[in-house]
Amino acid sequence: LAALERQVFDFLGYQWAPILANFLHIIIVILGLFGTIQYRPRYIVVYAIWTAIWVTWNIFIICFYLEVGGLSKDSELLTFNISRHQSWWSENGPGCVRKEASMSGIKGLDNHSYISVIGCALEYRYIEVMHSSFQILIALVGFVYACYVVSVFTEEEDSFDFIGGFDPFPLYHVNEKPTNLLFKQTYLLISLTGFSGMEGMNK
Repeated sequence: LAALERQVFDFLGYQWAPILANFLHIIIVILGLFGTIQYRPRYIVVYAIWTAIWVTWNIFIICFYLEVGGLSKDSELLTFNISRHQSWWSENGPGCVRKEASMSGIKGLDNHSYISVIGCALEYRYIEVMHSSFQILIALVGFVYACYVVSVFTEEEDSFDFIGGFDPFPLYHVNEKPTNLLFKQTYLLISLTGFSGMEGMNK
């Protein structure tokens, strides 16, 4: 649900790189849930590996908006340099008011463009940082849970193998010698034949 919520706002802001990352994340989460329900540890392992990638991606987003390591929140990196769009929260954050003015200095343009956004109770970059931090927290919890589920499934499979669940013959037959088995089968056959002969004589 948190990934879907983030996907919606990234779509509104035309943030193409986060849109693709969110889409992959949603697919992998569904795969992990399917693996948990259907007892498929491999799918859960894929989800666990993805959570490490997802945490790394969100750390990058935090560094991007906090302008760490030479990154700039005003760059077009997240839009693949296709457009100059920014985060949807930059204009629609809590308390934000847009001031617009007509572009009278450019001929042939009757549209309006905002000059500034004022009155924001919280800067949009901090909202994006909180989104990414929440995703990191969820991913860490999901990673721990995935490791636990995989360990439980593995223990169940090992215990089932131990009691001979996947063996075509019971486990205790392996320890018996072939001569003993042959002797038991011969004795059983003689006993049944003798019993049938006695019944015939009685009749």
